[in-house]
Amino acid sequence: MVDRATGLTVLVLGAAAGGGFPQWNCGCRLCALVRAGDPRVRPATQISIAVSGNQTDWVIVGASPDLREQIMQAPKLWPRAGPRDSPIAGVVLLGGDVDALAGLLVLRERQPFTLYAPGPLLGLLQENRIFDVLDPSLVQRTALEPLQSVACGGGLRVTLLPMPGKVPLYLEDRRASEPEPGPNYAALLEANGRSVIVAPACAEITPSVVRQLSGADVVFFDGTLFTDDEMIVAGLGPKTGRRMGHVPISGPGGTLEGLANLPGRRILAHINNSNPILLRDSPERRTVEAAGFEIAFDGMEVQL
Repeated sequence: MVDRATGLTVLVLGAAAGGGFPQWNCGCRLCALVRAGDPRVRPATQISIAVSGNQTDWVIVGASPDLREQIMQAPKLWPRAGPRDSPIAGVVLLGGDVDALAGLLVLRERQPFTLYAPGPLLGLLQENRIFDVLDPSLVQRTALEPLQSVACGGGLRVTLLPMPGKVPLYLEDRRASEPEPGPNYAALLEANGRSVIVAPACAEITPSVVRQLSGADVVFFDGTLFTDDEMIVAGLGPKTGRRMGHVPISGPGGTLEGLANLPGRRILAHINNSNPILLRDSPERRTVEAAGFEIAFDGMEVQL
């Protein structure tokens, strides 16, 4: 058990990309293996990560559509006492994609917490009246400026780190052959001299990205696809990873190459159902692990 005064704890509530694993309408080989109960693969819900610096109160990064199920599977996030209670002190949003914010709708039962997000994303929520189910008298909305450190509960401070990205799918021109650049962020969370970065979407590993990630003890990084053309080759979609705003794990400019020299732990998350690293005995998984990267899974706990 980590000392409450000196530790930082990370709970992976969900490790999968949008759609989860298996995806509800996907009959690919990997999804079929999960449904068949093959022990070489494990199911995963859509990405959300909880962090605490005091072991009592928690901040969740990313409001996955699977958030209610994820909370049910994480006893540390259960009510502690009284008729209504939650140890969830805050939720940090990093992007406007549906799989990054739809989970807010399951937190609507008159529970106080603080919602942290970049100003334009809060504006997007303001425009969509469905998010008014979060009673403003209970749920405070706090705008975060990039690179500004803010106390966010759980003994933590959060900083938004700009990442190369694109606009959400529902706002883009679907006829465009190239992604439309848009704001995207990672979250740096710090407590008691330790730090973790959650970066579920990154379109390119630039020198700035490497510089920002280098100071963290642990980095959860975009592991969506193993190869850039993975979805196309598998017959699952017409877009490359980079067109979707995700740098591939392998190949020139990929994650294995670009983050090879990060000093902290490197954990791949936001893993698409087509990604062969989900299969425990695959050569792709062996390649990733031989390079010193770990692979996130639902229920994974990291203590610093």
